[in-house]
Amino acid sequence: MNAAFLPLNFLARHGRLVLVAGLVVGIVFPTLARSLQPLIPQAAALMLFVTALRIGPREALGRLSQMRTSLGAVAVFQVAVPCLFAIVFKMIGFHGPVANAIVLATTAPPISGSPNLVILTGNDPAPALRTLIAGTALLPLTIFPAFILWPDFGDAGAVLHSSFRLLALIAGATALAFLIRAYLLRNPAPPTLTAIDGLSVLAMALVVIALMADFGPALIDRPGLLALTLVAAFALNFGLQLFVFAGIRLTGLSDGHDVAYAIPAGNRNIMLFIAALPAALTSPLLLFVACYQIPMYLTPLLLGRLYRRKSVD
Repeated sequence: MNAAFLPLNFLARHGRLVLVAGLVVGIVFPTLARSLQPLIPQAAALMLFVTALRIGPREALGRLSQMRTSLGAVAVFQVAVPCLFAIVFKMIGFHGPVANAIVLATTAPPISGSPNLVILTGNDPAPALRTLIAGTALLPLTIFPAFILWPDFGDAGAVLHSSFRLLALIAGATALAFLIRAYLLRNPAPPTLTAIDGLSVLAMALVVIALMADFGPALIDRPGLLALTLVAAFALNFGLQLFVFAGIRLTGLSDGHDVAYAIPAGNRNIMLFIAALPAALTSPLLLFVACYQIPMYLTPLLLGRLYRRKSVD
């Protein structure tokens, strides 16, 4: 085995614990977390690149029927779910930062690391990558129903620039990875795939450290609010994952990729909107964003047994 692969192999073998360590580091060292925040776009691009490199173009693009399934998932995840939340919240008069965060998060496409999380549970990440690509590409269209039903967000046009920029990032990173797989790495050996997995874990750990900057100060200054926000973040993330996972299995619609659709359902790129919407709206959401990272990166650890059992059924 190439000695250069040893650190990456170690990260791949202990990926779930490395992500937990990233959460802890981001909470304990908020100054370090803030210093890493400028690197989030580069780390996100690296996650996309290594995921596409590992999967390859044939598996990522799939058959036409598989892409139709991904488009259906996008319609449910990014249109039906946020609209349902918006309608229910308006009916019961529930407003404020948590309501805004829930509707906004469910309007967002899956996080760029969702295929990596699927890999860490031992399942095929290709459907998650297809859902990520389709969800990001269609975001300029899918945001409007929720924004109309939930006018607290203001003008949906403010999000379009950031969504197109994210789409360009995904397209560039994916295209480069597919070119390398087509011409330089056609049939990677298992040790090479393990090293690629380790590189994706490293990128995810850097991102989670950076996103936890607001958690540590809130733990000291606003513990009650932090506890309530954390409960809401866990309920939204794990609730959506488990609902989709169970729903697919109970309805008999499973194509063997329940986990690859469940994980993107709960793990959404709410950070996309933080940069695009007015600061007066997004500043109160930063604590929710920090709390939301915890169920995201604990998914392989806390739901891993359920998801791994599915992978060997």
